[in-house]
Amino acid sequence: MKTQAKSLFLTGFLALLPAALTSLVQAAPRTPSDDTEVLERLPIQAGARGRGELAALRQAARREPASIDAALQLADFLFAQALAQGDPRPVGQAEAELRRVAGPAAEASAAWLSLRGQLRQYRHDFDGALADLAAALQRDPALAEAHAWRGAIFLVQADLGAARAECDALGRLKRDILQAACLGLAQAYGGQLAQAERTLAKAEAEAALPETRLWFLARRAEVAGWRGRPAEAERHYRAAQQLGLDDAYLLAAHADFLLDQGRPAEVLRLLAGWDNADPLLLRIAEAEAALKLPGLQARLDTLAERFAAAGLRGDTTHRAEEARYWRGLRGDAARALALARANYGVQREPRDARVLLECALAASDPAAAEPAIAWLRRSGFEDVHLRELARRLGATDLKPAVRS
Repeated sequence: MKTQAKSLFLTGFLALLPAALTSLVQAAPRTPSDDTEVLERLPIQAGARGRGELAALRQAARREPASIDAALQLADFLFAQALAQGDPRPVGQAEAELRRVAGPAAEASAAWLSLRGQLRQYRHDFDGALADLAAALQRDPALAEAHAWRGAIFLVQADLGAARAECDALGRLKRDILQAACLGLAQAYGGQLAQAERTLAKAEAEAALPETRLWFLARRAEVAGWRGRPAEAERHYRAAQQLGLDDAYLLAAHADFLLDQGRPAEVLRLLAGWDNADPLLLRIAEAEAALKLPGLQARLDTLAERFAAAGLRGDTTHRAEEARYWRGLRGDAARALALARANYGVQREPRDARVLLECALAASDPAAAEPAIAWLRRSGFEDVHLRELARRLGATDLKPAVRS
């Protein structure tokens, strides 16, 4: 694999989400109030270097078993690994590290609380995550990553007012890149796609780190797709891929774009070697189904096993993907709709709305799609796919899309 970069914002796939932001916590320098705070995270390196770094962090944690700092460094690395690779297993290991040093001293650490909050949001425990992040900010009001993660969670929940309050807090802390990331998505989800593009483009031009540029390019690509500008979206996706960083969110978003464009063979080339990540395996299977390839059944069986195993663990992080699986690959519209409704009760980003609308249409149940249609009415969100799905489900009172 190529270089692995920790995903930058929680949105969408960051339940793999997700979808994460911590590489962006690198703007204006400041002196931390907590010795355990990580001011900047570097990309995780694949191959021997990455394995060597992980081994060294494990050794340090075992050498100093009472060290909160050593546990935090190992847990943070494991979480970064999970986000970059789309593999949830290191998340459990990271949680174990935090539990190992839990106690009054750990809970006095803003960094420990912040990381626990990030891990909780990964598990979709958004209430617990918000509480942890609020506690971290009580201990260190200048902890920008806590504001940014809170903003990301509010965006996932479609609470744009609360998200913008966190964007404003980042502005007061002079964290311009983080504020632009937060504000750009809030604008996009609120039906202001042209403004969102300007916000994201300006920040991308000012970004210093390649993983930061990747995040902005991926979101600019999504915005361009929502605006009905496929050539512009493709240009941004290709620019992001050329940075040579592994990012599961980027791969999933790019694959969805190619599937929408009717280019499944390119999806298989893009995702070659990524079948260990369940959301990416789903997209591989969707591409193989479109091409009627003979190995599809094996993919479907693997996905069924993985979703069943996740269910036994109580893991709901890939419920939107499971809904897509049952609707598009297994033809069970009722089961797909049940999953899509449960997912939308927790995650309400545009891609979650699309899954709910598609599943409601497949099940001939327009009433089930009402939460997503109500969001479209409120926000004026402009995506052509969502608006067409809503129209087919009987929605005739959507605000006109703003084209610019």
